Order: sequence, then C-alpha cells, then structure tokens
Amino acid sequence: MIKNLLRGGLPTLALAVLPVLASAPVAHAAPVQGAAAAPAAPSTGVRVPLPLFEAIGQLTVDEEQREGYVRTLYKHWNKGLNAGDGCDTRKEVILSEAVEAPQVAAGCKLTGGSWRSLYDDVVVTDAARLDVDRFVPLTEVHDSGGSAWDAARREAYANDQASPDTLIAVSAASNRSKADKDPAEWMPTDGSYHCTYAATWVGTKLRWGLAVDEAKRQALLGLAEDCPTTTVVYEPAA
Repeated sequence: MIKNLLRGGLPTLALAVLPVLASAPVAHAAPVQGAAAAPAAPSTGVRVPLPLFEAIGQLTVDEEQREGYVRTLYKHWNKGLNAGDGCDTRKEVILSEAVEAPQVAAGCKLTGGSWRSLYDDVVVTDAARLDVDRFVPLTEVHDSGGSAWDAARREAYANDQASPDTLIAVSAASNRSKADKDPAEWMPTDGSYHCTYAATWVGTKLRWGLAVDEAKRQALLGLAEDCPTTTVVYEPAA
C-alpha cells in the first residue's frame, strides 16, 4: 500500500524510503510539486532529484539491437526477498502493493484483497487478474545493454525488489496491452499517471545503466514538456 501511494503521485518526503520500509537505498521516480526534496546524506548514496528533462539528458543514446534475445536468459521469478515465506518475487510484489491485504495460504495461494492498477486506474479484487510488469520490458533491456550482462545481473534485474520502481502489479489487461512497447509506442490509459510513468521508466534506465535510441529520447523529451514539476531520483543497481 505504501508503494502504491508513492506511485500515485504524493510528494516525495523521504528519498531513502523503500517498499514496505525495507532498509537499503533504492531507485525512486515520482512527480514532486513545488520545491525539490532535500538531498539525502551522502552515506545513503541516494541522489538529488533531477528534473525529468535533466534525467533524460543523462541517458546514453545508442542504437539498440535484439540479436540473441531469449526470455529464459532473464531468470524469473526467483525466491524473492523472503526466501522462507513460500512466495516468489511475483507474489511478494503483489503482496507489497495490496490496498487491502489478501489471505495467504500454503504455497503462497492468495485469496481476497484488493489492488489499484495504476496503468488504467482499475480496482482489482482477484490476484489472479494481476500481472507483475517491468516498467522497462526484458526485450527493451536486452536491446539497450542487457545483452552484455552476465546471468546473475540478468536475474537481478528480472527480480529487482531493491527498487520500488522496476516492478509493478497492474491489471493483466493493461499489461498485455503494453506488452514490450516503450513510451514512444504506449502510455497508460490513465492520463494522470503519464508523468510518473515516464519518470519511472527513465529512472529505471538510469538505475541499470541502459541506453535509449534517438527515437525514444525524442519521445521522452516530448512527454517531459507536459511534466515540468516531475523529478527523477534513482540509485544505481549494485
């Protein structure tokens, strides 16, 4: 629920806050109204919020290629942050984003609960109707730098819970509408979420050191024109 509120556009009050109050610094991208949040202490490694235009300017621009992409190169879903809870990463993300917590039975079977799907502003009351999406899809990752990663880094990206922004639980319908499209090709049907979506996409690219091609950069700059108060904060992945 905390993660949902942050994604929904509330002002960033503490840049070191993690999903469900975990303890390590994370990437976070969200719109901030008015004055920028105060920088975190240098020891946290969390960076000062960047206006969306400036964050886009930090992206490496390079041609992309999909040669050699196979989904199984990116191992998922793994045992998640809490290996002893019987839930994999996917289920842990779903649990962390519940507005009303579901009941959890043996084998991490979920019943009840409710979620707000931010892509389409739909309330979902059945976990089976949720997908866990990666803001930057695996194909896009592979195109823009992931092809050079080793197996451990690919798995780390595919299951990244150290950031509240890499993975998100949304309605299956909205996720399948998006598929592997980038912001030049697809945006959430909920227009109020566009600025946060663009900032999160850029922050995830920066967190993982991924490039964009010129067409995507121009599309992102166009989006940024409508998001003058939106900022991006990210923490580079280990």
